[in-house]
Amino acid sequence: MMSKFKGFTDSETFTQLPDGFIHRLLNEIKDADELKVTLYFLWRAEHMDGPFRALSRMDFDVKELGLSADEIAHGLEKAVKRGSMLRIQREKTVYFLLNSPRGRAGVQAIESGKWNPETDGAIAPSEHPNVFKLYEENIGPLTPLIADALKDAEETYQAEWIVDAIELAVKNNKRNWKYCEAILKRWKEEGRAEKQDRRDAEKDRRKYVEGKYSDFIEH
Repeated sequence: MMSKFKGFTDSETFTQLPDGFIHRLLNEIKDADELKVTLYFLWRAEHMDGPFRALSRMDFDVKELGLSADEIAHGLEKAVKRGSMLRIQREKTVYFLLNSPRGRAGVQAIESGKWNPETDGAIAPSEHPNVFKLYEENIGPLTPLIADALKDAEETYQAEWIVDAIELAVKNNKRNWKYCEAILKRWKEEGRAEKQDRRDAEKDRRKYVEGKYSDFIEH
């Protein structure tokens, strides 16, 4: 029996798809295995850093794809045959790259020995903190106004700062965005030293509640 999907949330990140996938491949790919591994690669690559982006065969997660190892191998073989993905072997490991200018450059870099995916670039995607999800899990419901505030904060502050500000708000039992925002404003204006992370929680609480940023904070 098919389980009912509850819908997407505001706390999710979104993956960009190449225009060529929508305008051509979406219509041409009839095999479910090929479609799944192609979409999975595009999602994983979107979350990776570095000049080149490659996945080994073992990076295609059986559980997330809902495919067996043989079905994943079958899908990858069809994608390579179609030309949407590139395959190259370095020593005992087989890597897959998107057939794009960056992917083709990556293959050349591997072939020439200028790039080793094992040591010169992360194979698994970099985990960027999802501030929307973090807010919902630690502060409260994500309203449209809060979502807009978080988006603005992401453009103004480092993601790690936002994460740390939310954690500090939780630690000090001040679970509201105005408190987090006051922390971020102070760090930006006065500079943030590493020793701040080690300050006593009560001192932090008093500084933000009683200081010049008290107007931002809901008591």
